[in-house]
Amino acid sequence: MSMRVTLAVATLRRNPARTLLAILGIAVAAALLLDMVMLATGMRESFRTLLLTRGYQLRVAPKGTLPFDSEATIDGATGIVAALRANPDIKAVSPALGATLSLPGNRFPSVFTLGLEQDVQGDYVLDAGRDLPAPRDSVAAATPLPAVVNRAFLLRSGKQLGDTLTVASGLNAQLRTASRSRVVVLVGDARFFYVPAETPVMALPLQNVRALLGPEFRDRMSVAMAESRRGDSASVEAVRTWIATTQPRVTAISTETAIRQVEERLSYFRQLAFVLGAISLGIGFLLVATLVTLSVNERRGEIAVLRAIGTQKGGVLRQVFLEGFFMSSAGIAGGLVLGLITAKWLNGILRDFPGLPAAFDFFLWSPEAAWKSLALLLVSGTLAGLVPAWRAASIPIVRSLREDAVG
Repeated sequence: MSMRVTLAVATLRRNPARTLLAILGIAVAAALLLDMVMLATGMRESFRTLLLTRGYQLRVAPKGTLPFDSEATIDGATGIVAALRANPDIKAVSPALGATLSLPGNRFPSVFTLGLEQDVQGDYVLDAGRDLPAPRDSVAAATPLPAVVNRAFLLRSGKQLGDTLTVASGLNAQLRTASRSRVVVLVGDARFFYVPAETPVMALPLQNVRALLGPEFRDRMSVAMAESRRGDSASVEAVRTWIATTQPRVTAISTETAIRQVEERLSYFRQLAFVLGAISLGIGFLLVATLVTLSVNERRGEIAVLRAIGTQKGGVLRQVFLEGFFMSSAGIAGGLVLGLITAKWLNGILRDFPGLPAAFDFFLWSPEAAWKSLALLLVSGTLAGLVPAWRAASIPIVRSLREDAVG
């Protein structure tokens, strides 16, 4: 066997430029295949990870809508949240109210604002400063409201933690007056999971956002996230069914349902990944088949001599197969590195698309899927030498020796 390996390596080294170009071609095909597999699996897993960042498996939205898919809100929020929290199968409930508040005198006119309860919120993680007060800690009317903002808000507003500004609702553009306003102090810098990184966002205590929006919002919320106590799929589905039965004014959406809905919207990317992945497999197969065929045709006389001195057909087959295996292995090793580099680069480009959550990734490394796809390419490249290997093993010995001598 060691002699077969030596002969296969020597054959590949006989034409180094051609072998190198073939390996580079296989590396490009392997990188493309790896990137497409990462794209096909990455969006689903990244979205799942995003939804489960803080453990909430259920989203409760206004009837017939997706969370924040419209400006619709849920009335009677206090009673709904209380009913959910009373269910022993529900571990935690996080209500939220989203609204756009005006920023009089600021560099930009308005900011998307989330009203949250600090002790159960699942929308951000604090990077610097301090958090919002707990719901039981009231803030005096004369005291600035604590606000948590993201990095985009600080950059666009030119503010720093500790600075104050005014937020308002019901702004009259002609009279330049607001129905309600409040001074806020920026106490924390946070990363918001579900908001695009380039979008300025502010979080305030839920009860204060309701007060700013007016009496019609005193018992409203945009969405509530719920966490099943046991966490398995059956338990989550049982809780979802219970919510749908007992709370007819809302729609409960599980993580699995949300993933399916997003996949329908992003199905183009999966189809593209499948097509380009199939093309990369075909490219790898054709490259190896072409090079091995050329090599066999150039060595007909040499192979005939080996057969004449007693080498069996199986020996010739194994040697030619080894050539395809070595080329495929070298190309796939290079393609693994190239694929990871290009995936990181492409992910950075796609993540800049407007409207995407800051924590969303298009390309995500999945060891099982990646190794299976690269193994498939290795098998494909190795089997590409089947026809030329069989032809090499079946070369007529006498005629080939005569042709080689005449040539």
